[in-house]
Amino acid sequence: MILSDISIQRPVLATMMSLALVLFGVISYNRLSVREFPDIDPPIVSVSTILPGANPRVVESAVTDILEEELATLEGLRTLTSVSGEQSSNITLEFTLDRDIEVSAQDVREKVARVRNRLPREVLEPVVAKQDADAQPFYWLALSGQGYSLLQLSDIADRIVKTRLQTIAGVGRAFIAGERRYSMRIWLSPTALAARGLTVQDVEEAIRSRNVEIPSGRIESSQREFTVRSLGELKTPAQFADITVANQNGSLVKLRDLARV
Repeated sequence: MILSDISIQRPVLATMMSLALVLFGVISYNRLSVREFPDIDPPIVSVSTILPGANPRVVESAVTDILEEELATLEGLRTLTSVSGEQSSNITLEFTLDRDIEVSAQDVREKVARVRNRLPREVLEPVVAKQDADAQPFYWLALSGQGYSLLQLSDIADRIVKTRLQTIAGVGRAFIAGERRYSMRIWLSPTALAARGLTVQDVEEAIRSRNVEIPSGRIESSQREFTVRSLGELKTPAQFADITVANQNGSLVKLRDLARV
């Protein structure tokens, strides 16, 4: 009863002690660190795959079903959901909370690599990513310049701006949205194809087989050593137009005879 006796005998001291406790409580409450979005890494891994030119039904049968069949055998898998859209396949895998996110992502990469040769040849490399609560973009930069085309701005953003942003401390990832890449457009003539008995696949195969740069080996001597490079990558419309699509009875069918480049 010493505290109560002191409080009765010295009411001013008791009042000051109460105010001090209230003051310390208010200060501690204001300095309490509370995050609106806690730093949480849920055990969720996504697999994104692009198959150019394919409709959702083809994507589902040729890509999604094959990946699902292999990924369904993963240890600790809780749920597996997939969405097959125009040219794209997205698979989301949720694991149990006792699974480490890094180990789960590595297991998914190994499973995807195992069935890579069963996917169509035209499919782009599947992208395996883990869901990160802090991996959302929070800052956007817009590039513009008088006298610069979209291709030039995209090249500047890729070679200069993106490289410097990635070296900043604390930056996890920098990516370019809305960029433009150099491409060659070819307008095929259905009449010319039908007259020569050719198909779009024939033209596509001819372009793919001739527009490629492959290793050509090395030349070694007693004093020198050279690396041989074959310049097989086409860059100008004239080079693409000169591609030989077919040989019909000794007559070469060029791409210029079938399309406008």
